Amino acid sequence: MKTVACVIQDGFAPFEFGVACEAFGLDRTDDGVPNFDFRIVAPRPGVVQSKIGFSINVEHDLSFAYEADLVVFCPIPRDHWGKIDPLLLELARDAVTRGAWVLTVCSGSFILAAAGVLDGRRATTHWMYADTMASMYPQIDVDPDVLFVQDGRIITSAGTAAGLDACLHLLRQELGAEVTNRIARRMVVPPQRDGGQAQYIDRPIPVVESDSLAGVADWAVEHLRDDLTVDLLAAKALMSPRTFARRFKAEHGATPAAWLARQRIIHAQRMLERTGLGLDQIAEECGFGSAAVLRQNFARVLGTTPTSYRARFSCAEEEVPAA
Repeated sequence: MKTVACVIQDGFAPFEFGVACEAFGLDRTDDGVPNFDFRIVAPRPGVVQSKIGFSINVEHDLSFAYEADLVVFCPIPRDHWGKIDPLLLELARDAVTRGAWVLTVCSGSFILAAAGVLDGRRATTHWMYADTMASMYPQIDVDPDVLFVQDGRIITSAGTAAGLDACLHLLRQELGAEVTNRIARRMVVPPQRDGGQAQYIDRPIPVVESDSLAGVADWAVEHLRDDLTVDLLAAKALMSPRTFARRFKAEHGATPAAWLARQRIIHAQRMLERTGLGLDQIAEECGFGSAAVLRQNFARVLGTTPTSYRARFSCAEEEVPAA
């Protein structure tokens, strides 16, 4: 991925637009991150008004987007959902047809929905708009509970900050976990948030108890190779297993088992990039137990094999043994 087009129009949301600029538009070569040819485009170049009163001058029309490796669609105002610019619909269809990456932030997914490219696919949008999307486009499998959804080379994300999660998810596939972690550190955000937007629907401002489970989670990350059962973690937290499981999901947005599986995948990714250890040893270190279980988890979560991942992203100087 070398070229990125960020598509905006009148009524664009500044934060979500800024997410795309932050993820793909900044020069981070001093951190060893490759630059993208990033351009802001609009159906009609010139002055484009934001939703909160200021405007920007966009120099590029959609021509660049028709050749870009990634097309990012920023959110569109609600009063545009039923009458989306035909130029954007045409662009969305072309990008999907030619196999480019396509990423939407928040209500930008309504552009893809109207273009018909989400028919028969799973997708998401902000939880406040999920029912509307499902009603307008019943042929789409709308999931209101997740931060983002990847279906093939289409990534749709939930509201606001979830767009950043989606961007980092895509960067991880293109650049690897190690480089993406550098980008996340510069942004001062976690490289991978667990859970989904369901954790925000009923409790928009979560109450953090004085007996937070953050310490137990930190301990678990340091002991991933161990058999970390709910009973063991609950004992560490001085709670019953049932209370611990309920509190953990409320605080972290995922069950202990799902959270641990994700942490083990992330650790395995970094070991594949940084070391020349064999798959059995990496599996042991990460708590998967065997190379076979490691492969199963990579296929399920990342859609690839550990060997293919290493071949693409390894930065280890030592010789990598055969898998």
